[in-house]
Order: sequence, then C-alpha cells, then structure tokens
Amino acid sequence: MIIFGTRGYLYQLAILTLVCGGCGNPAAHTLRKRVTKFTLFFVPLFPISTRYATQCTFCGREQKVTKEQAEQLQTQATATPDGRPHTQPHQHPGA
Repeated sequence: MIIFGTRGYLYQLAILTLVCGGCGNPAAHTLRKRVTKFTLFFVPLFPISTRYATQCTFCGREQKVTKEQAEQLQTQATATPDGRPHTQPHQHPGA
C-alpha cells in the first residue's frame, strides 16, 4: 500500500500598509506565500504549486499577486525611508 497526497504550507512574507481595493481604507496587508507539496507516506517531497496573495487586515479581502509583484512588494517592505534596500552592517573578519 502506498500513501500519497498533498499538504499546504502558508508563509507570511511581509506586512505592508496599502490602500485596499475592496474597502478603500489604508490598512495593513499581509503578503503571503502558499506552497502545496506532494507527500509520500506523509513526507513532503516537492512543491506542486506556489501562489502569492495580499490580505487586508481591515476587511479581510484577499487579492492574488504574481511572483514578480510579491518580490517587489517584499523589497518595498524592507526598504529604508529614502527608498534604498535595508542592509545589515557588515564587518570584515579581520577588522
């Protein structure tokens, strides 16, 4: 007997302040990544599908976004106020 199936995983990538297309309020939106993986004997082996979406925390409306849009939003969420990507200070090993 072979036991196989799928299992879903939900990752929260960022929290952004956007104007909602449903309610029109400027509210926090969570950027989420949903991955469905094929399982064999309850062990997840490889991803079957990956989907990205934002969800309004005010009204709950969910809007699908493409991978490119999700990456852009995630970069936008980690950017500093002057628009540059946020980076950690780096020290050289010998310094």
